[in-house]
Amino acid sequence: MRGFEKKVLAFIKDEHLINRGDRLLVACSGGVDSMALLHFFDRNKEVLHIELYAVHVDHMLRGEQSEGDRKFVEAFCAARNIPCFSTGVPIPAILKEQGGNSQAVCRQERYAYFASVMKEHDIRKLVTAHHADDQLESILMALAKAGSVTGMMGIQVNRPFENGHVIRPFLMVTKEEIREYLKKGSIDYREDASNEKDDYTRNRFRHHIVPLLKAENAAAAQHAVQLSLQVAQDQAYLQGLAQQAFDRLVTKKAENCYEVEIHPFINEPLALQRRLILILLNYLYNDTSTFQRHALCTSILNLFQTQNGNAMLNLPDSFRVSRQYGKVLFHQEQEKLSFFPCELTVNEWNEMMDVRVYIGEPSQMTALQSDEAQVFYCSAEKVSFPLRVRTREEGDRIQLPGMTMPKRLSRLFIDEKVPLAKRDEWPLLVDVHNDILAVLGLRVSNKFSRTRRVDDDWVFIIDRDEAGTFEQSRGGINDDSE
Repeated sequence: MRGFEKKVLAFIKDEHLINRGDRLLVACSGGVDSMALLHFFDRNKEVLHIELYAVHVDHMLRGEQSEGDRKFVEAFCAARNIPCFSTGVPIPAILKEQGGNSQAVCRQERYAYFASVMKEHDIRKLVTAHHADDQLESILMALAKAGSVTGMMGIQVNRPFENGHVIRPFLMVTKEEIREYLKKGSIDYREDASNEKDDYTRNRFRHHIVPLLKAENAAAAQHAVQLSLQVAQDQAYLQGLAQQAFDRLVTKKAENCYEVEIHPFINEPLALQRRLILILLNYLYNDTSTFQRHALCTSILNLFQTQNGNAMLNLPDSFRVSRQYGKVLFHQEQEKLSFFPCELTVNEWNEMMDVRVYIGEPSQMTALQSDEAQVFYCSAEKVSFPLRVRTREEGDRIQLPGMTMPKRLSRLFIDEKVPLAKRDEWPLLVDVHNDILAVLGLRVSNKFSRTRRVDDDWVFIIDRDEAGTFEQSRGGINDDSE
């Protein structure tokens, strides 16, 4: 047991994860990994000179079983005088109303609660129980999906989160070592039956691919951790060189407008060229999933291959890359006109810039919507006509499904990662009383439903152009497959 703890303590020291006096919030589900993590820090809090707290989220997906997990964690903490923060989040209800990927919604709600606890209690470090096997799975999944350098970094040992950091002190130990640690310490835990199903991508890798690799080499998981650490170190060094080159080669001409001379750019090593492009795109976009696409970066690099002639490349969110006179210019198109207040006609498609909206009886719809359309249902009797589309006003709020109080639109835009520059032009559907019925392409009020209810006799459809205007206007969340 001490051997396991010494290994983890050495890893904490080597990676500078914890300082004397730190307040740690341990995310604990009640399962094998998180119970071992919580027990480890409870045993070593005097050695590390830390304040220890625990946090648990019941996703309400498994009825009495998940409620039992919550009580189990609370009882464990109470017996050891560990302050424990816990809550229940009605994930089934959220999925019914809003749709989406179950795991992604769970993670979003879980981390939102973690962040709120950290802010309220001035805790700067969130601790999760990711281990070496998780790292191996994450790298394999990233390789299967895209094969980027960022993906090979896997789960980060230490990354910024809210007003502090997320740290993973168990990344150097395997699942088998964790189980042995629990066994020797006679530490109880709860099993989640969903972990045995192949419904999720990670479970399929865990059950079918990782065992094959471990059969070839039992140390495969530790090798994955070593690889991720080395890649992260190399990436940090190369990123520093790229930033220095960026400061030399890139000139900011105006807001959202940057100029690069081709000749000095192509004299840089290709590894720095790619990173220069990513740094530049990072200045233009908040959405990391947009600017880290391999095809996008490759297309931009191709513009630098010659200084002859002019060429232009359209980027998402109205940005362009133009080659002219031996230079490449990154700039934004002239801003589109904002949505002026306009009244909607029922039982007809209403065209507005690059979006069209239909509200009325399904039988009166004369044109089909695209595959990108969002379809909702409502009762005509519960909607106050006429309806208008306008931009936001001071004090705007929307009554979202499942919420008792209206939500401030300013808060909604923050939660949905909408860039600040987009918020004042975002189109809103309002009724005759100026109450918000929908933030088009983002959220709808509780008067609409994705599934048709008994008294729903009208349909509300938001159809976008092929570029997916609203999705590209939104920002992104760092995902390391937690």
